[in-house]
Amino acid sequence: MNAVLIAVFIMILLSLFRLNVVLALFIGALAGGVVAGMGYGEVITVFTEGIVGGAEIALSYALLGGFAALIAYSGITEVLVGFIIKALKKEQSRKARIIAKVSIIIALLAVSIMSQNLIPVHIAFIPILIPPLLSLMNELGFDRRLIAVVLTFGLTFPYVLFPIGFGQIFQNTIVTGFESAGMEIAFGEVAPALIIPASGFVVGLFLALFYYRKNRRYETRDIASEGVAEVSVKTVSIAVAAIIATFGVQILTDSMIFGALAGIMVFFLSFQFKWSRLDNELVNGIKMMAYIGIVMLAANGFAAVISETGHVSPLVDGIANILSDQKILVVISMLFVGLVVTMGIGSSFATIPIIASIFIPMGMELGLSIPAIIAIIGTAGALGDAGSPASDSTLGPTAGLAADGQHNHIWDTCVPTFIFLNIPVLIAGFFAGMIL
Repeated sequence: MNAVLIAVFIMILLSLFRLNVVLALFIGALAGGVVAGMGYGEVITVFTEGIVGGAEIALSYALLGGFAALIAYSGITEVLVGFIIKALKKEQSRKARIIAKVSIIIALLAVSIMSQNLIPVHIAFIPILIPPLLSLMNELGFDRRLIAVVLTFGLTFPYVLFPIGFGQIFQNTIVTGFESAGMEIAFGEVAPALIIPASGFVVGLFLALFYYRKNRRYETRDIASEGVAEVSVKTVSIAVAAIIATFGVQILTDSMIFGALAGIMVFFLSFQFKWSRLDNELVNGIKMMAYIGIVMLAANGFAAVISETGHVSPLVDGIANILSDQKILVVISMLFVGLVVTMGIGSSFATIPIIASIFIPMGMELGLSIPAIIAIIGTAGALGDAGSPASDSTLGPTAGLAADGQHNHIWDTCVPTFIFLNIPVLIAGFFAGMIL
């Protein structure tokens, strides 16, 4: 019995049955740890120590939630959304609504892709940008499951294909994996080998656009608890300055915490709003994102237990021994292992170092080419990032789309992204491993 398989299976199964994700993560970690021979006390200790690794991202999300509430309170999004809705009502045509929906999808794709490469702010933009746009999405009849797929696509596709920003980190991790296995490859060899696996993301996105094309109804609920401040040129300018300060400071300091703090301080030091009102909005915004932060803390504890079990290598070795002469089955099994490990750990970047040292010798023994091994490792690492309840690539979209309480993390984010992104990438990665 492999502890990794059991832990991930229990965690996912309980989540699908709508048990709270935090509880599912803890129960899965406990079951996996016990199967691996760890005592209950040791599992709890490792889980607790692992939580520390997620403290920064959890605090970042809480502060970004507060900042998002201040943005909504400033009225800047009311102006933008009101203008678009008026234009739509004036046109009163199906064509105008379609143009608006397409424009929003393209804009969200562009922003999410740039957040990985050109302006590497990762998921920081989501709690700021998405909650204020929910009323507009409701007006246009967007299915939020589609938006979840669009955002997750933008958070995962770029780092697999483009060797800049987070893509440089991801692809350099593959190079380092080869070095650890006693082989040297050029950094420039990685991206071309990942073109086929990355194409799976594109295919999945188009399938999702087709499947979720019908309108879905949501209630329009206010996110700002104190209503909206009196809108003026000054208040809008302050909101714009706060957004610029947030992203600017984050890029300079490489810290979402200080980026969010910078944006929050712009509001308070502008003296255009009552501090008591700002404080109420800030607290309510922090509450709005607190749950996502707790899930991330639990996810880090779960990942720590998974790593501590030491059952990843035996899982791969066992598959290699059984299927050593079956190339097709070995490639499928390697991708399956990557999927399971990444679904559990929640990070493709953390998965590659675990699997590379095992997959590279195995691939060479099977006679696979270097590009094929790169494709398999890259695909195995990326698999599960979309669709994992513990991944920031799914937690990020949920944080924005669930701001008004009408979006479920598992069934509205994880299941759609798993089906429309993971499955096509799995198929594309298999073909890449076989033909390269």
